[in-house]
Amino acid sequence: MSEPLVVMTDVNKHFGDLHVLKDINLSVGRGEVVILIGPSGSGKSTLCRTINRLETFETGSITIDGKELPMEGKELAALRADVGMVFQSFNLFAHKTILENVTLGPIKVRGMKKAEAEKRALELLERVGVAHQAEKYPAQLSGGQQQRVAIARSLAMDPKVMLFDEPTSALDPEMINEVLDVMVELAKSGMTMIVVTHEMGFARKAANRVVFLSDGQVVEEGTPEEFFTNPRSDRAKDFLGKILTH
Repeated sequence: MSEPLVVMTDVNKHFGDLHVLKDINLSVGRGEVVILIGPSGSGKSTLCRTINRLETFETGSITIDGKELPMEGKELAALRADVGMVFQSFNLFAHKTILENVTLGPIKVRGMKKAEAEKRALELLERVGVAHQAEKYPAQLSGGQQQRVAIARSLAMDPKVMLFDEPTSALDPEMINEVLDVMVELAKSGMTMIVVTHEMGFARKAANRVVFLSDGQVVEEGTPEEFFTNPRSDRAKDFLGKILTH
């Protein structure tokens, strides 16, 4: 494995009495694509959201590129600029054009000049296949197009790592592949990615490593080949048995 970029050590998180993350230890190498899978309520999304502190955690530590996660304030804003995040819902600004959505962060947070930010944004929109929609507003685009814009918007910040929290679960079936294709290309380009998804085909194609969670714990991890053809734990076998038969 390459040098670790994201390191979670003994991370614990509760929602009230519910222990949602139990002693999570996970290292993600630079340029590695790690897919988090597991049943609903296993803690996958929570784990993903602790990495940029959208969720707090009680004990343990998370470092990104050797730096401990800051609690709040300017340092946290800086960290979030290094950690791109793509959600189920696209979270684009409805009253701004596609181009404005993508240039906003680089101009406001990175201090980029408008012309430079726009040039870069158009390159990224081209890369995700929606450059021709640059002057439109989010509501004029399909869900799949909006999600690809959301990916471009994250990339515009030049993040060190990208987090994807079930990026295709709100999409109509015919739009899922257009988003996954962009993500596969991104993975091939060497972007460090942590992805929560139910799309097993994507996991097989793009992952360096699959991490299986159940009841807030990492139950097993391995290459896609190992995990899908020869899961070691009963929980993983049971999970795969349920999803791969349909």
